[in-house]
Amino acid sequence: MAERDPRSHGLWAASAPPAPEASPLQGHATVDVAIIGAGYTGLSAALHLAEGGASALVLEAHDIGFGGSGRNVGLVNAGMWVMPAALPERLGPVHGPRLLERLGDGPSVVFDLIERHGIACEAVRQGTLHCAVGASGFRGLGERARQWQALGAPVDLLDADAAARLTGTTAYRGALLDRRAGTLQPLAYARGLARAAQAAGAALHTQSPVAAVGDEGSHWRLTTAHGATVDARWVLVATNAYSASGGPWPGLDEELVRFPYFNLATRPLSEHQRATILPQRQGAWDTATVLSSFRLDAAGRLVFGSVGALRGAGRAIHRDWGRRALARLFPSLRAIDFDHEWYGHIGMTRDALPRLHRLARNTWSFSGYNGRGIAPGTVFGREFARLVLGQCSEAGMALPVTAPRAAPLRAAREAFYELGARAVHLAQARG
Repeated sequence: MAERDPRSHGLWAASAPPAPEASPLQGHATVDVAIIGAGYTGLSAALHLAEGGASALVLEAHDIGFGGSGRNVGLVNAGMWVMPAALPERLGPVHGPRLLERLGDGPSVVFDLIERHGIACEAVRQGTLHCAVGASGFRGLGERARQWQALGAPVDLLDADAAARLTGTTAYRGALLDRRAGTLQPLAYARGLARAAQAAGAALHTQSPVAAVGDEGSHWRLTTAHGATVDARWVLVATNAYSASGGPWPGLDEELVRFPYFNLATRPLSEHQRATILPQRQGAWDTATVLSSFRLDAAGRLVFGSVGALRGAGRAIHRDWGRRALARLFPSLRAIDFDHEWYGHIGMTRDALPRLHRLARNTWSFSGYNGRGIAPGTVFGREFARLVLGQCSEAGMALPVTAPRAAPLRAAREAFYELGARAVHLAQARG
């Protein structure tokens, strides 16, 4: 099973609480809603649907949190990757401000669920730090701060000295502190959502890939690769960057460009090191084109990540770069090695904004989180549940409905990201 590959989920698989019991679907089931994918979006939808009185069944091809939900850095950020002003500009005067508001509140939705359901996922709400590389990076963060502050968001632009105190390194020109945000153990959060959804009455089946979908008029019939069937009036496809190539909804796979990202985790740092490196436990990432991220887990391990895939020649290149880059940021870690390494893929859209698709009658999907999956996935899962439960109309959704469009030159762009990151890290490791 891919999740048992140590480079699949790494530290997160080693340190997360066990997943709740889930087995492959057998025989036949009839429910109000069938959900494809046990990541944040699908599990949030299942939880909110069950709490609202609807019967929901989740079909996962692998294991809970198998995709990006179990592999990411664990930064719970507000908004999207693009500047706040880009949302009204690209989505219009209705959906732009609406999406800004709902995703601005996204971290609160996540941390409230964690508290309400007692999810053990190392949640820390101390904010995140977007760190400026050079003067141009600092100017960009200044504009981002201005736009968020105009919306009343609790963000602060820090100078170099303040950034150094919070990060433990003098490498940055400054940083943007977003007090809405925080960190968590991403696979533990996914498993906790699954447990909460089951407790609310949702059914969850792993190792159950959907092979076929048929329109029965009054409902949809989904058939798994092992011959089990589900009848459902509504379907949510929540597979994002891990949508099956050639599956029942091929447009979802073709729309996203997969962007590789890896993480390396040290052994637990000493008490002195933890007192100086991210002493307030914010998660951090920088403005470099080939960006880096770093945060501490509950045991004091430093999780250090960047663009790239840990396969082939890339495995040694990225690991060697990681040692040298970490030593440049934090000289006290010069001799430290990595105990865990893993990687996955981020689903990127043309404009770095997520997508809402109506794939067929009562069949919907959210995708394209562009590296911001934790809060948006949780929010969009709740959004879909509200639609099914009649608490929200299509016109009231946070995103406009669009049709899937194949990404141009997708294979070439994916190869460029992977090989380009290798080239940059190889050059920096030798520098």
